[in-house]
Amino acid sequence: MSDPTLLGLSGALRRLSTNRMLTREAARLFGPAVFVEADLALPLYDGDLEGEAGIPGAVQQLADQIAAADAVVISTPEYNKGPSGVLKNALDWVSRTAANPWADKPVAVMSSAGGRAGGERAQMVLRSFLVPFQPRLITGPELHVADCRNQFDDAGQLISDRYAATLEALMRKLRAEIGA
Repeated sequence: MSDPTLLGLSGALRRLSTNRMLTREAARLFGPAVFVEADLALPLYDGDLEGEAGIPGAVQQLADQIAAADAVVISTPEYNKGPSGVLKNALDWVSRTAANPWADKPVAVMSSAGGRAGGERAQMVLRSFLVPFQPRLITGPELHVADCRNQFDDAGQLISDRYAATLEALMRKLRAEIGA
């Protein structure tokens, strides 16, 4: 049997974002898998753009990646008590594609933020954003990495045993969900 495909979506575009690091750390702790990092640098959703030019190629590629993945990990920063606009925009665009690639897809959600709650509110809102798509959301353990700038080493790995153990448990549940 081949390794499963794990898709990572970071709600932050920065190359060295702690949310990008968190999706990569999730992939490491998930175990043997083909890890694909999604590119959420998409145009802003605009119904006129969609009407004139259809679904942009980058959006269709993201929808296809979601459909092809065995499981998805999403990490969101918290901006003004909610997920990033980048992540919401990606969800809005993908919702406009022909099929619902999220349907019954195993999904683990996590967050990394500078505040003491570690993006807890953003994660709660993100979960509500996903409900219409009907994925199989892993309900816990919840991971909210607080004070994120001080939680990763130079290799991008979590330095807190508590956070690492929680992420490892979450990845075990996600892996079990796909039967791998």
